[in-house]
Amino acid sequence: MTHYISPSPLSIERVGEIIDKGMRLELSSESKELIERCRRFLDDKIASCEHPIYGITTGFGSLCNISIGEDDLTRLQENLVKSHACGLGERVRTEIVRIMLLLKAESLSFGNSGVQLGTVQRLLDFFNEGVTPVVYSQGSLGASGDLAPLANMCLPLLGLGQVEHRGKIRDAADVLKEYGWEPVHLKSKEGLALLNGTQFMSSHAVWAILKARKLSALADKIGALSLDAFDGRIEPFGDEVNAVRPHPGQLATARAVRGWLEGSELIRQPKKHVQDPYSFRCMPQVHGAVKDALSYVGHVIEIEINSPTDNPTIFPEEDIIVSAGNFHGEPIAIPMDYLAVAMAELGSISERRIYKLISGSRGLPSFLVANPGVNSGFMIPQYAAASVVNQSKGLCWPTSCDTIPSSQGQEDHVSMGANSATKLCRIVENTERILGIELFNACQALDLRRPLKTSPALEEWHKAYRSEVPFIVNDEVMSPLIERSIDFLRRHADL
Repeated sequence: MTHYISPSPLSIERVGEIIDKGMRLELSSESKELIERCRRFLDDKIASCEHPIYGITTGFGSLCNISIGEDDLTRLQENLVKSHACGLGERVRTEIVRIMLLLKAESLSFGNSGVQLGTVQRLLDFFNEGVTPVVYSQGSLGASGDLAPLANMCLPLLGLGQVEHRGKIRDAADVLKEYGWEPVHLKSKEGLALLNGTQFMSSHAVWAILKARKLSALADKIGALSLDAFDGRIEPFGDEVNAVRPHPGQLATARAVRGWLEGSELIRQPKKHVQDPYSFRCMPQVHGAVKDALSYVGHVIEIEINSPTDNPTIFPEEDIIVSAGNFHGEPIAIPMDYLAVAMAELGSISERRIYKLISGSRGLPSFLVANPGVNSGFMIPQYAAASVVNQSKGLCWPTSCDTIPSSQGQEDHVSMGANSATKLCRIVENTERILGIELFNACQALDLRRPLKTSPALEEWHKAYRSEVPFIVNDEVMSPLIERSIDFLRRHADL
């Protein structure tokens, strides 16, 4: 299957489809023409323009007032890539780097960046042949674009740096030789076009949103199972009470939970208690707020991935080259911090339901085992969930509200959005782990309610789960079982 890069909008869902289905990338004829027209314009402008053009015939950052001779323009761009490759820390996961390659090619394809067609094509060659540059998680301020990680991503275009290929880390130069690819010789502006841009931030955001959307839906399903296993009430999920406060996510959550519990024996049985704890009856409000956050942040990120974000920006038809700030990450840094808070809350309310399930109330045994005392049962999985919740809360401090000046004060306000991006991904992964523990607990509690049954849909899900994770009679080593539960969620996220 092939995806054609074109001026048509690229959705987050489409990015997920391209990655998951292993699609190949090709430039549409329209995008090829846009790229080539912009390059011709830039070459003509350099030849005829008598004044310096930032980043094209000048140095970078605070060196913007130093003019560069024509003979040194290529060396200027290549030196830029080499000197800016300062990434450090953990390797970025392969899947996210592949999204980076896709989004960088997308950004350059609009015909506002001045790159050579061959440069964009090499990005697509890397993607199509599974040649994944080694990129590191730390080093970007999220302001002049994601300079350090994008430099590490683009080094292999020049035959420098390392790539992952067929499961091995190798020198880029060796892999280029195997494919018969000559190193790209950058022309004026190209190094800046490759390094400026928000593709490190936005690729993490896309990955996080795709996963968070699945977890949001799973949280409703798991929460419904927990509600039934806890002998909870269905009234807080009715249309009437939620329609008078009609936040879209709230309504969607209430309807989802009601749908999952359709036909349940447990939900229909008479209740002795008047109301449930907030972690159960406020699922529409809390889960719903997460849905609304996801909707907003998804909209912002889709604007970002369909925009050229390097600098300067070139407009061939208007005969304009503008040095501005479209590389600044603030428009997505703040929303990513917002989504981090939302996903942390999804994990937080899940942990509270875990706690209630093991509390020894409403006819369930303490810690969900028949013989507590000799057995600790599900005591410590709740500890583990609480620990993960605490870490997520600590990661919720908004890095986008900090700035540290750089480049001798020329770049005096930065977004720190790259840190917003990486910690968002950690919180999303943490939330997945917490939901896996809740499912582990909810299925145990449901089995302790037998012979009563939940809904047919949830019984079928429970049966599939039990084929992989057993009912706990006496204490067992829990870590492998929790991991199986998390893995079950990953494989059953498409509801």
